[in-house]
Amino acid sequence: MSELINNREAQAPERSERQQMLMDIIKELHAGKDVEEVKARFQEATLNVSVSEISELEHALMTEEGIPVSEVQRLCSVHTAVFKGSIEEIHRSSKPEEQPGHPVHTFKQENRELEKLTGFTLELHKDKFAKDDSPAAIYKLLEDLNLLMDIDKHYSRKENLLFPYLEKYGVYGPTKVMWGVDDGIRSMIKEAKALLSAYEGGREEVLNALELIIKEVNEMIFKEENILLPMALEKLTEDEWVKIAGESESIGFCLTAPEKEWIPERAPEPTVAADSEAGGGAEAPQGFIRFETGIVSVQQLELIMNHLPVDLTFIDENDVVRYFSHGKERIFARTKAVIGRTVQNCHPPQSVHVVEKLLEDFKSGRKDAEDFWIQIKDKFVYIRYFAIRDEEGRYMGTLEFTQNIAPIRALEGQKRIMSE
Repeated sequence: MSELINNREAQAPERSERQQMLMDIIKELHAGKDVEEVKARFQEATLNVSVSEISELEHALMTEEGIPVSEVQRLCSVHTAVFKGSIEEIHRSSKPEEQPGHPVHTFKQENRELEKLTGFTLELHKDKFAKDDSPAAIYKLLEDLNLLMDIDKHYSRKENLLFPYLEKYGVYGPTKVMWGVDDGIRSMIKEAKALLSAYEGGREEVLNALELIIKEVNEMIFKEENILLPMALEKLTEDEWVKIAGESESIGFCLTAPEKEWIPERAPEPTVAADSEAGGGAEAPQGFIRFETGIVSVQQLELIMNHLPVDLTFIDENDVVRYFSHGKERIFARTKAVIGRTVQNCHPPQSVHVVEKLLEDFKSGRKDAEDFWIQIKDKFVYIRYFAIRDEEGRYMGTLEFTQNIAPIRALEGQKRIMSE
């Protein structure tokens, strides 16, 4: 541990020096220096620089140095010129929720717009109205409130897309409370509009209504960003965020819209690379099988089947044995000689009638499954048969599933800690 601490201390001055150099370069650009003039120094300063370091620097430039966003954006141009890479790649955050198009990013982007509207525009017009309740001042406030009505889309996406997923994880209380407050804010905006539309005096009443709206909208922003969204990020899966992002447009966005569709970074499917190499066009590349829920190679699939802690045998709709798994500890021996034979020919004559009856029940639809269990020395063997049917319910074959469940039956209590 002490070695790690020392390493960090040793690296600190180097990073600080680099950041200072970058800061100086940006200031020079801000002062009007040409990109080409600072390119070499920039390259030196950004050697091994991380994306997070660049982000920290930009944040510091805006908050501490007061450099406007537009000027910081010139840094992007320098990145492009020096690295010949894309601005998007350089600025892509490693956190999905910070990437444009992610529902959380969109919610926060909308909140920034709401803050501008309530904290600046509406506040400004409210102050003017307090001094002069002329029709022109009333008109400005009505314009602001009409814009603020857009908050309904922000709240609707929260209530109809995000809340259902949270409720799936047992989060009910906070969502119900928040929905109630959302409705209250909606009502307040409508009431304030009604007051202004029929205004014949009563300035204080209008001012109180507007102050309450500003306060409630901003308190809700705080609750969303400090409670709701962190909680949602903790509970929802990436696939659930993708679904929310995909359905968001049907409700609409508040005062702004996502810059682009959010596509999470994932390893490409084997089919993409293989198709590309083969010229494309195939449903799945040779040697791969595409399922509804993924794609695996034939080798991967066979390994998966043989690593299952069960023995599998499949016969098709004509009673022909088509497949059996061959794990290391198969309970009932199978040889490749059975492949292609009818199941009736694989059983002794005295037990064929049982096989026939089972298949008859499956084919007629009288049964979908049948179970047996027997003791064989130290094994307790659970044998299950399943009728395999297609989406229309047509019989496609029978799956035999055999498992030694003696170790499972011996389990007691609970185990919550991983074995050494």
